[in-house]
Amino acid sequence: MKLAILYAGQGSQHPGMGKDLYEAYPAFRAAFDAAALDFDLHSVCFEDPDGVLNQTEYTQPCMVAFAAGVTAVLQENGVKAEYLAGLSLGEYSALQAAGVFTAKQAVELAAYRGKAMADAAKGIDCGMTAVMNLDRDALAKCCEEASALGVVQICNYNCPGQLVIGGEKAAVEKAAELAKAAGARRCIPLKVSGPFHTRLMAPAGDALAKRFTTENFGEMKTPVLFNCLGHEKSAENSIPALLEKQVQSSVYMEDTLRRLGELGVTEILEVGPGKALSGFVKKTLGPDVPCTAVETAEELAAFLTKWKEAHA
Repeated sequence: MKLAILYAGQGSQHPGMGKDLYEAYPAFRAAFDAAALDFDLHSVCFEDPDGVLNQTEYTQPCMVAFAAGVTAVLQENGVKAEYLAGLSLGEYSALQAAGVFTAKQAVELAAYRGKAMADAAKGIDCGMTAVMNLDRDALAKCCEEASALGVVQICNYNCPGQLVIGGEKAAVEKAAELAKAAGARRCIPLKVSGPFHTRLMAPAGDALAKRFTTENFGEMKTPVLFNCLGHEKSAENSIPALLEKQVQSSVYMEDTLRRLGELGVTEILEVGPGKALSGFVKKTLGPDVPCTAVETAEELAAFLTKWKEAHA
């Protein structure tokens, strides 16, 4: 088994996520509780009584705390990935699993990133739309034509047949209209709070660059495939620079998955919540590379049993 672990991004969060894992696994609890935050992480993740979990500044640290907990359990049980990657925010979890960040550091950085992105989005009438069954070049031309009305870019290359555009609402709507005329099967507006992974997030990139000067980056012990590259970094790429770029650049998830296929990965584990990445894997790599999603204590226990049997 040549395993890659993928970490979910913002959008798959929901109240209750991680509660059963927190109760079942001491290692999950220790990692989940590692960070010092200005809100009650347990309350927001497990119950969300004030309905704030979907707000970026809360979503991001909650998702990374969940992932850090699962990573701790996987590592405690000897699960060793050959490669790591994550969708957008999930890249921080991948870097934490690789040893670049501690659990505390990753969650606190995610909280800072969430606030920086929320601040960058203030005052922008933004939109994001999923575009189905139109190739990259055709959609890029639609965005170029629509940019007369404002910023619009392809912000996510998710999998074959699924691209996402984002930016200023009027320009996004025009690009979607042009995409339908160019042959897109469907254009589905998404509920978002900011124009993520577009150049409108440059202020968030600047804020992260400043924060990174005060952070200690550990040695990367497992190769991470980076969102803004779609593959591993080269020696001249610095991780802080890639993370600064990531927040304001396209996420090349399809390219990342194809690269994992080229690297000979035979199995993928998606650390949730949710199963969005499993769908991307299936559409990109087909049935030859199975993807298992773990979100619950039961699913994690089943994966650990399977892992131990394969490595007995």
